[in-house]
Amino acid sequence: MVLRDGTLQRDALCISDGRIAHDAGHEVDLDGYTLLPGIIDMHGDTFERHIAPRPTAPFPIAMGLASVDRELAANGVTTAWLAQGWSWEGGLRGPDYADKVLAAVDTYCDSALTDMRIQLRVETHMPDTRERLIDTVRRHGVDYVVFNDHLSEAMQMVTLAPHRLVGWAEREGGTIEVFITRAREAKDRAGEVPRHLNALACAFENLGVICGSHDDPDGETRDMFNALGAHICEFPLRANPAAVAHAYGDAVVMGAPNVVRGGSQSGNASALSLIERGLCDILVSDYHYPTLHSAAFALADKGTLSLAKAWEMISTTPARVMKLTDRGTLTPGKRADIVVLNSRSRQIEATISHGRFAFLSGALATRFAQLPAHARLAAE
Repeated sequence: MVLRDGTLQRDALCISDGRIAHDAGHEVDLDGYTLLPGIIDMHGDTFERHIAPRPTAPFPIAMGLASVDRELAANGVTTAWLAQGWSWEGGLRGPDYADKVLAAVDTYCDSALTDMRIQLRVETHMPDTRERLIDTVRRHGVDYVVFNDHLSEAMQMVTLAPHRLVGWAEREGGTIEVFITRAREAKDRAGEVPRHLNALACAFENLGVICGSHDDPDGETRDMFNALGAHICEFPLRANPAAVAHAYGDAVVMGAPNVVRGGSQSGNASALSLIERGLCDILVSDYHYPTLHSAAFALADKGTLSLAKAWEMISTTPARVMKLTDRGTLTPGKRADIVVLNSRSRQIEATISHGRFAFLSGALATRFAQLPAHARLAAE
């Protein structure tokens, strides 16, 4: 079965020169399998655990990227934005480390199995880094930036529960004293933030960068970011900012783990509830890549959406929102980004990225091994 034109249909799928093609070459019998568009993951921070599985035990970034690339492929992800922080927190989420990650991705991308990109998560209270940030975005061709403000949460902890900051500080490789100092210094720059954000918005618009916001707590915050040209609303904390986003026509993004687990791990808005109300457009991996395709099936099993509509939330819609006109559907001429899924077990047994196998396993590997090495891929 092939997901095409919004329905699952029994059809042939042909690949030539990295693209979906019209004509069949050598055929592979894929009876018992379902072919779906490659998953497009707009936000995932799982890569942090590949680079630094423990806060005090970082490994070479290139080693971590190779590992996360393979995990992406094994979970059907053919295009992914790794959500890298640009934060006053420092450590793995500070500007210095962001520069290192971006440089490593630039070097690694030519040999990557999947299309890996960087999303910069920019903390709002950092006007002193504005020129550096704009230069970094320009030099590395960053195409997606989201604004977030976690300072208020941190300052609340400083006052009411400083013990809860210990883990946060250790995660960024510092002491609680250094962390609190950084937070207070960021707070002291609050008066500069409005002008800073306006300047960034103008610069990013000129560079063609797509902008969004992260963790909007209320409608007023979404109003502000919409006015700045940030038309993606990531992980709204409540239904209200999601509703405001939809009123503007902005895309609302929620985590696939939220759907699979049945709620937010931090007690925020339920992704399922927002989907049922028509207030969520896209699902992303957030902190767990395997939940992407699992969430699509969970929505179909609950009767919330058809599988075709649920899969659009992780393929077609993110492609449209991110202006990737060459992928997101299995249409002739598009990139051959394909997930091959065992229809019975629902396990991903192959991922094809730009016409190349990025992942191949199970009984499916035997079928493809029987093809001549030069054969074009076709499925029926």
